Amino acid sequence: MAKHAVMANKESQPVLRLSGVSKSFGGFTAVDNVSFDLPNGAIGGLIGPNGAGKTTLFNTLAGMIEADSGQVVLGETPIHDLPPHQIFTAGLARTFQIPRPFQEMTVLENVMTVPASQAGEQFWNNILRPRKVAREEQANREQALSIIDFCDLTRVRGDAAASLSGGQLKLLELARVLMADPKVILLDEPAAGINPSLMVTLVDKIVELNKRGYTFLIIEHNMEVVMSICDPIMVMAQGKLIYRGDAEGARRDPAVLDAYLGDLP
Repeated sequence: MAKHAVMANKESQPVLRLSGVSKSFGGFTAVDNVSFDLPNGAIGGLIGPNGAGKTTLFNTLAGMIEADSGQVVLGETPIHDLPPHQIFTAGLARTFQIPRPFQEMTVLENVMTVPASQAGEQFWNNILRPRKVAREEQANREQALSIIDFCDLTRVRGDAAASLSGGQLKLLELARVLMADPKVILLDEPAAGINPSLMVTLVDKIVELNKRGYTFLIIEHNMEVVMSICDPIMVMAQGKLIYRGDAEGARRDPAVLDAYLGDLP
């Protein structure tokens, strides 16, 4: 598994910059002029009540829907006008609240499908360059096995994705993202729908990956998770960004407390 050189610290330069991002559906404004920076090496938390616009913002960042206005820059690369596959190649990858693996494929096969532009995808390479294809496939397999082991999925690596538990599916989603070695990982409610022990495992993996230099932006309703690992925390309500800061500030901010009816740990 690749390791990034930049470690989490509050002085890091932004790796992801949003400027005036907006998205409306008919007369409803789901994301309203949102701007913030995410430092390189951070675990950012994106929180807010249901309907605040968090998932719409994620879908906009990943290129799944097109913003009406605004700019998104990943590193030095503007990505707001790029299609999803080019955003993925540029280094921004996401998971989903409801995992989307290839159900009939094994865990190992799911992870090995991730690398783009594999030599074996071109049929003539299998005839003209069989050694190159074999070397690349072996390297991908070794990387996939290393990531699967890190995600505690070795025991089920030969099982079909359809047979996995909810928590194992979340770990498989993480494994697939790691195979791309992205600059920023967007996690959509990673703790949702999994048992407490697997939730602890998943959170531990996120923290360990962050220590290795991976940057995260996480949508999460579990406030204990957010307040314990996320910095900065961005809060949305009714499509607007109403707070950006640390956990302690979020606990005291009147607008945040009003949005959550004071229900913060």
